[in-house]
Amino acid sequence: MEVTTIGIDIAKRIFQIHGVDKNGKTILKKKLMREQVLTFMANVPTCLVGMEACGGSSYWARELTKLGHTVKLIAPQFVKPYVKTNKNDQADSEAICEAVARPNMRFVPIKTVEQQDILFIHRVRQRLVKNRTALANEIRGLLHEFGFVIPQGINKIMTKLTEILDEGNLSQLSYRTFSELKEEFLENDKKIKELEQRLKIIVSQYSNHQQLMMIPGIGLITATALIASIGNASCFENGRQLSAWLGLVPRQHSSGGKDKLLGISKRGDIYLRTLLIQGARAVLNSKIRFTTEEQKSKKDYSKFTEWMFNLSERNGHNKTIVAVANKLARVVFAVLSSGNDYTESKVCS
Repeated sequence: MEVTTIGIDIAKRIFQIHGVDKNGKTILKKKLMREQVLTFMANVPTCLVGMEACGGSSYWARELTKLGHTVKLIAPQFVKPYVKTNKNDQADSEAICEAVARPNMRFVPIKTVEQQDILFIHRVRQRLVKNRTALANEIRGLLHEFGFVIPQGINKIMTKLTEILDEGNLSQLSYRTFSELKEEFLENDKKIKELEQRLKIIVSQYSNHQQLMMIPGIGLITATALIASIGNASCFENGRQLSAWLGLVPRQHSSGGKDKLLGISKRGDIYLRTLLIQGARAVLNSKIRFTTEEQKSKKDYSKFTEWMFNLSERNGHNKTIVAVANKLARVVFAVLSSGNDYTESKVCS
């Protein structure tokens, strides 16, 4: 009987393969070394192949697709319920094979090389930003021990530190230490700007990035991260599904016909969710700050702004920020799926 579905448990060195026929009967169990996988799969008739979405899964999905197989990636939490016994490679591959054949299973989109290139830039930038923040806090704390207080803001660190070094109020040993910290901070900042410049070049080459940047609260970093992660949004049926994938919808604990909604689920990519929430915070704060009383009385602003104001009065500032982030995710889906530019309609006074 010919194999129709295969589950592959991928790893660094040893891969476990489990295959079934059209009746679901197990006809293939094999353990392969990493270098043997592509040769083995090239000799297998084209079939449905399932893998867990983990490190290296997009690479293997692309390679197996070149061989003619239909490859689908599954989030590990959706595979776990199909593991029948104790966890091992064989049980995992069997569970993957079972899960990939389910008609209602949710799959993770396979990332292209271009998408992964952009995400790598974001990961490196994220680490450098974290290092810069740590350096800033360290400089603040050490200078405070000498009686110097630096105002808030990352941009004021170097200005104040340079003034302190020029005044010469530090000991020789401390002067050398702070000079090295200054050089490290500037070098870290330079690398961040270089990475952001690469992202700007990418944005200038693709229209869909520029379309997302027209949405309030979405700039260079958020636009590139979203498209690199979700592509053209074709893997989502609607905007709510995208916002749920990002963890921006309420968790449910409902039973007996009684609906109970909790806080947001916080599932999915923390990085993307953080970018959207920070963007939503900037949008709401800017609207509150720059909308005059005359504009409010005449309702001389968009429907989106009116909705934010009304929601903020009812539910408070922080809940409104999360709701705006949810709305932005839905707008992102609409723009990517339709290809149209974002426009805001005015409120009729």
